[in-house]
Order: sequence, then structure tokens, then C-alpha cells
Amino acid sequence: MSSGLQRRSGDDGPAVPVAGGAAAGPGDEGRAVTVGAYLALFLLGMAQAILGAFFYDSGPVPIAAIGFGAAIFGTCLLGGWGLRRPVGALAPVAGWLIAAFVLASGTSGGSVLITATTAGTWFLFGGAASAAAGLVTVFLVWSGPRRSRGQAPAGRALPGLRNAPAKRRPGGRP
Repeated sequence: MSSGLQRRSGDDGPAVPVAGGAAAGPGDEGRAVTVGAYLALFLLGMAQAILGAFFYDSGPVPIAAIGFGAAIFGTCLLGGWGLRRPVGALAPVAGWLIAAFVLASGTSGGSVLITATTAGTWFLFGGAASAAAGLVTVFLVWSGPRRSRGQAPAGRALPGLRNAPAKRRPGGRP
């Protein structure tokens, strides 16, 4: 008769709840946080588009629309920087594009939130261009080859580190 708790082999810590007979792995919490971060970025992109759909024509005509474009660009950069992956920028872009273009499409009654005015054009096309620019920037910065910590890119030396091969000690150990 199992109580639903198990200990990991070699672990004297508390028992871990078991679902379906498998012990929870050490990366499960990190994976949940990462998925939560992607979901939060997606919802933030949607929220920016919804807020922008109502306020894109506030003030002097294209100023607010350009501000909302800058906001989605910044969200893409910060999402990619925070997660160190291009998907961190793709999540808010996807949320923004879905919400903005759904709100810009007309209904059978003829009602449209984002109109075909100068401000509406700046909001839709400027926002889409800003989102694409943020995504491309993050892709170029954080999609390079994975390096271990302290390893310099090819042809460059990191300050304070020697890139010379380790000298061998007697006995064969570096």
C-alpha cells in the first residue's frame, strides 16, 4: 500500500508527492515557471493591443499610436532578455497580433474599434513593424550558439580568463 510519497534515491530530504507513480523531477518547477512566464508575456501583448485599440487616437494624432508601438517593441526586448530566448519575444508579439487584428476586423453590424484613419494605420502597421523589429532583434542577440559559462565566442577572449589550454600536471590531470 503506497502513500503517494517517495524519496529520491540518495536523498534524505522530505518525501516528494508522486503522480502516476513517477517522482517529481528537479526541473519540473522551473518548467512551470517558464511556461507561466510565456503565458504572462502572451497576455501582456494582448493587453497592450486591447488598451491601444481604445487609446491609439488620443492626443496629437500619431503620437499615442507610436507610443503603443514603442511599448510592444520594449516588451519584446524585455521578454527576450528576461528569458534569454527568442520565444520570450515571440509570446507578446503573438498576443499583440491576435488581439489587434481581431479588434481591427469588422463585425456583421459594421462596428470596428481600430478605424482606417491615420492614427489607426500607425497603430496597426507601426505596432506590427515594432513587434517584428523587436522579435528580429531578440533573435539576433539570443539565438546564437549556446556556450558554457565563462566561454568566449570564437576568436574573442573574455577579460580575466586565459584561453590557453590547461597545463597537464604529472599524473594526467589538468
